[in-house]
Amino acid sequence: MRAYVPQDARVILDVGCGDGSFGAGLRDERRTAGHELELWGLELDPQAAARAVERLDHVLAGSATERVAELPDAYFDCVVLNDVLEHLAWPEELLRDLRRVLKPGGILVASIPNVRHFFNVWDLVVRGDWEYRDEGIRDRTHLRFFTRTSMRGLLARGGFRLLRQEGLNPTGSWKFHACNLLCLGRLGDMRYLQFACVAELVGEGDR
Repeated sequence: MRAYVPQDARVILDVGCGDGSFGAGLRDERRTAGHELELWGLELDPQAAARAVERLDHVLAGSATERVAELPDAYFDCVVLNDVLEHLAWPEELLRDLRRVLKPGGILVASIPNVRHFFNVWDLVVRGDWEYRDEGIRDRTHLRFFTRTSMRGLLARGGFRLLRQEGLNPTGSWKFHACNLLCLGRLGDMRYLQFACVAELVGEGDR
């Protein structure tokens, strides 16, 4: 996901930053190119947040939906949400709150699981299985599920316009390729476990 963060972004907020690994990797990568970053993080897990303090410049521990109110106005060039939105009861509300902290022209980058992933649909349709798991698309902590198309709607409801969307972690399964061939290539989105989404702020007059 580091590749989707704009090259000219210098002040970055990582929502759900975990132990700060993503931000630390991004800092090292951009520093090699001669650019210094100011990195902020929001993290629900207090132990992960404590580790992130050692890697990021500022870390706020607690619920992102609550602590976002403490962030400065129009301060960030980019906000990153890696596998975060599906954990929220009302992800649109967090997106609308994040509009305030982005600079004009700011960019939002998000990784979102694809509920139409081939093996997720296979389990449901062929095996009749929708058991929750400790990880993956049916993670026990996931409250919302999205397809490639509905991700666009989610971002629009949150006040963003999708600029770029690319599949991540494609399956190489022969079952997928056979089914996609039989369906004349109409199952292309089912190949991907997640989608990377890059979006821009939409002005009030454009909504």
